[in-house]
Amino acid sequence: MTDNRKPYLIGIAGPSGSGKSTIAHKVAEAIGAQIFSLDSYYFDLAHLTWEERAKSNFDHPDSLDSKLLSEHLHALARGESIVRPVYDFSQHTRAKETERVVPGEYLIVEGIFALVWDHIRELYGTKVFVEAGHKLCLGRRIKRDIEERGRTEESVLQQYEATVRGMMDLYINPTKQYADIVLSGDRPVAENAEKILVHVRIHQHATK
Repeated sequence: MTDNRKPYLIGIAGPSGSGKSTIAHKVAEAIGAQIFSLDSYYFDLAHLTWEERAKSNFDHPDSLDSKLLSEHLHALARGESIVRPVYDFSQHTRAKETERVVPGEYLIVEGIFALVWDHIRELYGTKVFVEAGHKLCLGRRIKRDIEERGRTEESVLQQYEATVRGMMDLYINPTKQYADIVLSGDRPVAENAEKILVHVRIHQHATK
């Protein structure tokens, strides 16, 4: 279905716990943007045992259905609505319900893999990377996973050392090279959001 509105896409990447979701929400509030989280596109692990699901590497790009993600983002960029999956992190499976997304004027694509694939990067008018060290990211991740995903601190620490730390250095941090703007995750949220907004305003004006 075509909505005839082609949104301006903003890609925000960075390590888990860097603060990109908080920044994305601040930018969204300022310009009335929709936030499109890549977390919805993790593969369904219902065919695995619980122990196997818990040991899966969710910080490797192959853990995401990049083909479906690309198809959906290209459709949205054309002004078409899509029906995307909903992911249940407590079970590591896709939920039965789905979610319809209708493109507006702006779409913020947010996730650790937002800048990984070139066929997705090409859609962004503004590419952002939020950098942060392991100490900051781990502290924030522990708090989030306990409060929002029903995890224990021990399980979060084990996962971080087993996969998150290595994948962050190997796959996530190198995508900083593709960013138009590199932000520090320990700077004030409002300050970081304003830097993105300035780039968006300039770029939109320049391309009109």
